[in-house]
Amino acid sequence: MRPVCHIVCAGDFDEDCFSPRDGDFVIACDAGLFHLEKCGTVPDLTVGDFDSYDQTPAVENVVFLPRRKDDTDSAYALKLGLEKGYTRFILHGALGGARISHSLANISLLMFLRDHGAEGILCGKKTCAALLESGSAVFAAEERGFISVFAVSPECEVTLKDLKFPFSGTIKLSFPLGVSNEFTGDRARIEVKSGTLLWVYEGETGDPARFFGV
Repeated sequence: MRPVCHIVCAGDFDEDCFSPRDGDFVIACDAGLFHLEKCGTVPDLTVGDFDSYDQTPAVENVVFLPRRKDDTDSAYALKLGLEKGYTRFILHGALGGARISHSLANISLLMFLRDHGAEGILCGKKTCAALLESGSAVFAAEERGFISVFAVSPECEVTLKDLKFPFSGTIKLSFPLGVSNEFTGDRARIEVKSGTLLWVYEGETGDPARFFGV
């Protein structure tokens, strides 16, 4: 498996999802450093304007960002990861938390990665999300929980197979038709013929790296 750049943000953090391998790179973003301190992990790099981590970081390799800037701390971290040659990113603590605006911003960052030839997975508490376009994703029969699909382009031509609610047709950005489908114990398949889809998995997430290339 190709190395992964792990970005640890300040949202809901699931330690069970955080399992970097040899060759992976870990970047803490601002108060995401609190999450790493709790699980005893020292990041390879820490970035932020430290408006939410209200103390001087006691780690090496810190990039201090200005508070007036265009990039979020997470966006800046992604750009550093791309510069280092990583093409697979897992953003931990990227969903949930006190500010929904950051969760929405992180969905935009999935599109930023796509536009730069890379791919990403967002993680929160027992939640993962990723983009899919013009292709298919197959989920193992062992998966349990909910799988939702949302159009993030105006329309998506989608087929859902071997889920509790199979479907073939158009999902629109203006209506959440694909919310709260369920795994059934069979290998589930999502096919996208046109448009850009966001899938959201809610269940026992484990290592989210298994979702790369599903």
